[in-house]
Amino acid sequence: MASHRRPKQPSRTRVTVLTTAAAAAVAFSAQAANAAPSEKPSKDEVKSKVDALYEQAEQATEKLDGAQEKQEKLQKEISTIQDNVARGQEELNKLRDGLGTMASAQYRTGGIDPSIQLFLSSDPSDYLDKASTMDQLSAQQVEALTKIQSKQRELAQERAEASTKLKDLSATRTELKKKKDEVKAKLASAQKLLNTLTAAEKASLAQDQANAASRSTSRVNLGNTGSASGRAASAFAAAQSVIGSPYVYGASGPSSFDCSGLTSWAYAQAGVSIPRTSEAQANAGTRIYSESDLKVGDLVIFYGDYHHVGLYAGNGQVLHAPHTGAVVRYESIANMPFQFGVRI
Repeated sequence: MASHRRPKQPSRTRVTVLTTAAAAAVAFSAQAANAAPSEKPSKDEVKSKVDALYEQAEQATEKLDGAQEKQEKLQKEISTIQDNVARGQEELNKLRDGLGTMASAQYRTGGIDPSIQLFLSSDPSDYLDKASTMDQLSAQQVEALTKIQSKQRELAQERAEASTKLKDLSATRTELKKKKDEVKAKLASAQKLLNTLTAAEKASLAQDQANAASRSTSRVNLGNTGSASGRAASAFAAAQSVIGSPYVYGASGPSSFDCSGLTSWAYAQAGVSIPRTSEAQANAGTRIYSESDLKVGDLVIFYGDYHHVGLYAGNGQVLHAPHTGAVVRYESIANMPFQFGVRI
């Protein structure tokens, strides 16, 4: 006979929990529906954030330039040392061949001198350090052995130096990659922000940049400030010839530049070699701490960490490569935190 038991009723506690959960879900849905969407940043807010990222990218760029310069210097030094080692090894081989010839001659005349026989089977450094054997050597033999000993020590030092520099080069290459990645990340973040703008906002921002570039190239009163030297005047003239060229991180001309790339290129056109980075350029000459004492062509260092540099143009203006998205142009010194000038 089938059972006709009534289904078990849910407990009061379970009903309460289910009811509370359902109410919370309904409340959450209503809150989500009524929540205001996050506000999109304005064009000015985006520009401000992008400018900050560009400045951070420029800081990283100067470190990148420094690592690149160090890498090139180390590569040249290592190449020179390796060439010296190769030549030194050839000289050492000739010295050993000479000693071997001497041994052959002695053998033909009655046997190899015990001292040379000993040398040919051991390290000359150990051999020469034994004073008791010196009276067994002729003056010619002593000279030959001493040269070999000196050359061996020289080669050992050069090989050790090359090994140290190779380790330094490896570390520099790691630092170089790190800085490249940092610059790329900053620029990618800036581009991501710019992509949030509408087409109209992007066009407006581009027009603002174009207007700024136009004002800074055709409507700037440079006054009549003189230059400190002929080379400074030549460097400034070279920089003027590339006004309008784009800023590209790591570039040093002739068609694109970063800030220190422009200044080092300009002075190179004047026949003067200065360091590649703004930080190094800050120590390349005589510092000028008063803006009123600046002359045309003086380097102008900005920011506390010296990560930006330009050329003084006169009348409170600097000619520089500002940042990604801008071009070589004039700008008021007052727009950036001036530290000091450097007279080359």
